Amino acid sequence: MIFRTDLALEEKESLSDSSEDIWQETEELENCRITRMKVSASAAARLHKPAGTYITLELPAISDHIDGDNRYILCTAKELHRLLPENGLVLVAGIGNRSITPDALGPAAAEQILATRCIQGEIARVTGLEGLRPVASVSTGVLGNTGFESAELLAGLILELQPAAVIAIDALAARDLSRLGCTVQLSDTGIHPGSGVHNARKGLTRDTLGVPVIGIGVPTVVDAATLALDLMSSPRDGWEEKISPRGAKMVVTPREIDLLVARAARLIAMAINLALNPRFTVEELDALASH
Repeated sequence: MIFRTDLALEEKESLSDSSEDIWQETEELENCRITRMKVSASAAARLHKPAGTYITLELPAISDHIDGDNRYILCTAKELHRLLPENGLVLVAGIGNRSITPDALGPAAAEQILATRCIQGEIARVTGLEGLRPVASVSTGVLGNTGFESAELLAGLILELQPAAVIAIDALAARDLSRLGCTVQLSDTGIHPGSGVHNARKGLTRDTLGVPVIGIGVPTVVDAATLALDLMSSPRDGWEEKISPRGAKMVVTPREIDLLVARAARLIAMAINLALNPRFTVEELDALASH
């Protein structure tokens, strides 16, 4: 059984060989470790991840820590800026189920995105908001409520808006409990909605949508079977039935998940706002996005 994780860094750590076809560098900042990886096509199968760039920020626990000086927002925005095209409209998509807290990260972050596509012409001039990068934001909902896949909705919006890129926000699954709620992953390989809660849908990638897709998320759950295997020195008879009764897949999430999702959503949303409009401060963007 493969130890399941959405984090490329954890997959890299599980490899037994030195993997020369995976480039990696690490930068240590105050209370923040940034790992940048480039995965070649030849390494993708062994890593169980698409070829591309992955950036992982390891932070203090997001649910416990108030980012008073916005340093982690600034770090995340700087790394996100590396993956963005320089110009053009960006469509931000919040993926997930607003009614299920561990899966609500995407919709909660999308609500705080500064949607600037409508601010232009005379309105922009009189408000002093000229030069804003055009941004549109949407929460795609879930198939059971809407009747359509996130990829289908985004494909229609892309056809109409012709964005330079899509930023897709979604909750992730980790393998290691220590990475829950204190890790941010960015990638230029897109995302597969629902993978964190055993409900994988059609992928949101350049191949499926026709434009670059940047995925960003925070792990909010650990697969119960993965956790059990990680903790047990050797599997015991009947462990699968106990962890997945009647075949139902189980996940583990932190007790403070409400606070984690709320704070992680703000961190991600403000980082996106700042990366797209770097001439503003976080405080200014916060005020603009709240109106």
